[in-house]
Amino acid sequence: MKVPVPDEILPAEQLGRVHFVGIGGAGLSAIARIMLERGVTVSGSDGTDSPTLAALREMGADVHVGHAATHVAGADTVIVSTAVREDNPEVVAALAAGVRLWPRSAGLASVMVGKRTVAVAGTHGKTTTTSLLTSALQAAGADPTYAVGGDFAATGTNAHDGSGDLFVAEADESDGAFLVYRPFGAVVTNVEADHLDHFGTEEAYRAAFDFFLTRIEDGGFLVVVVDDPGAAALAGAAESRGIAVLRVGESDRADLRLTDLEFVGNRSSASVTVSGPLAHLAGAGGALGRLELQIPGRHYLLDAAAALAAGLQVGHDFVDLARGLAGFTGTRRRMERKGEAAGVRVYDSYAHHPVEIAGDLQAARALAGEGRVVVAFQPHLVSRTRIFGAEMGRALEAADEVVVLDVHLAREDADPEVTGALVADACGLGEDRVAYVPDFDAVPDELVRRARPGDLVLTLGAGTVTQLGPRVLDLLGGA
Repeated sequence: MKVPVPDEILPAEQLGRVHFVGIGGAGLSAIARIMLERGVTVSGSDGTDSPTLAALREMGADVHVGHAATHVAGADTVIVSTAVREDNPEVVAALAAGVRLWPRSAGLASVMVGKRTVAVAGTHGKTTTTSLLTSALQAAGADPTYAVGGDFAATGTNAHDGSGDLFVAEADESDGAFLVYRPFGAVVTNVEADHLDHFGTEEAYRAAFDFFLTRIEDGGFLVVVVDDPGAAALAGAAESRGIAVLRVGESDRADLRLTDLEFVGNRSSASVTVSGPLAHLAGAGGALGRLELQIPGRHYLLDAAAALAAGLQVGHDFVDLARGLAGFTGTRRRMERKGEAAGVRVYDSYAHHPVEIAGDLQAARALAGEGRVVVAFQPHLVSRTRIFGAEMGRALEAADEVVVLDVHLAREDADPEVTGALVADACGLGEDRVAYVPDFDAVPDELVRRARPGDLVLTLGAGTVTQLGPRVLDLLGGA
């Protein structure tokens, strides 16, 4: 559901009792956590119960499973998830009562009021980069407020109201939300066509990132991963607006450059050198030191480089920031290890775009070593599958065995002509190595049938595919 952004965004403390429709989602639950920590009265509802709802109840929220008009009685502000339909009884009741009805973006903006915000945007890598920056700043003693689109593996939470003046926020572009914020600093990891169900065309999608630059405060900064053409293209436009730009990446155009990349098991590392606006931070030769991560993959090193540059820009020391990056143990659903049974390791990741699939399969290959990579992929959204289904299938060719599920519908209606078969048919590994399995409950058995000792099973997608890992481990353990 599309809800208009209000002309005036009040600070959270002035919103009265706040009710969240879809409170179990990553976006709304993060806002709710911060409001609860600030003493705001919070209620909410979601379609199904979850550990997230249980955690919010423990914090003092009045949370319901299922939607009913009575849940919004007495609410002063109702914040709605994009996935909620217009005929939701709580939305209908809120409109009838004339209470303040806000989209998620306005809710997040309300908890940013009074903070210096660093907004992390981009087609891919937002959650990981936001999490890495938060971890780095915490190690440097900054104690930022943060809101992330996934739970930290170490803490199990996706948000916290810190005591410092910084706010690190994942700035989601999927529904244009990132254009509501007024950050002091911004990070753009990459820009590639996505979310065309909202933007319509690739040109409109890229134009949104151009407009995002106008939202950066005067005297603010922008970090771009210069290895990505879409992100790099923003640098010149930002500089023409008087925004300080830091370029990061492996390219010799980077102000913070990664060299000598190494990948060993679940660890990644690279040497860091600086030049240009960051040259004063290092001695002759520009060497800062070695960047070490506990997560595998080149794309994660680039995310860490962007986080590092942002941390340096707000005034923190490389040694402290690097320590925080080295101590980061990952975010749930981003190459998250679920366990091992019968010699088979099982990982889960949120990748749902062809570029993300390719990046995670590269990381999985390094983790698998001599073993094979067996993937279960669940396409996400009918519109995305219609546009990118063939590219998804080709990206999956980097695996050894592939099981494709049917499309996770999320906020869209089913289309009989757009199914997981579009992805499976485009994967050129051969019929014996690719299977389309539309029956969700049949997928664990199919994965176990294909996996051998030493292999790595990877569940990929933004939907319910994350539920399969534990079931696979149970089947392997009982084999």
